[in-house]
Amino acid sequence: MKVWILRHGEAEPHARRDADRELTAHGREQVLQSAAHLIGQPLDRILISPYIRARQTAALVREALGFTGAFISAPWLTPESEPKYALSQLPDHGNVLLVSHQPFVGDFISLLQHGHLRQPQPMQTASLAELEGEWPLAGSMTLLSVRHP
Repeated sequence: MKVWILRHGEAEPHARRDADRELTAHGREQVLQSAAHLIGQPLDRILISPYIRARQTAALVREALGFTGAFISAPWLTPESEPKYALSQLPDHGNVLLVSHQPFVGDFISLLQHGHLRQPQPMQTASLAELEGEWPLAGSMTLLSVRHP
């Protein structure tokens, strides 16, 4: 099983609510650079934070890849989401892309790789992490790469 974790691209600094912040033009370019690393990867589904900038990021990835698989909004992928709960929501097989936010993504990578939250992975906007393992269990996945645009 592979899990790719993509932090959304650069977003506007302010909006009425944090969830309403949209990608900037630079953020869209960042996302397309990261999406290029997913070309040819066997994705089964994309799980997305409901925040606008994450939905926009995922839509750009879907378009760049010509992805026709499952495209699912996941309320447990927000910046404040609990990584241990999110782990329980992952499918137990296949290849999945998560599109979310800091600090969640850094903590979630730490949980998957180390089994704890004490070593969060630094993730810039539009950074893409690739993890692999038999099962999506705490401490059971190997971090193969982190790419920054």
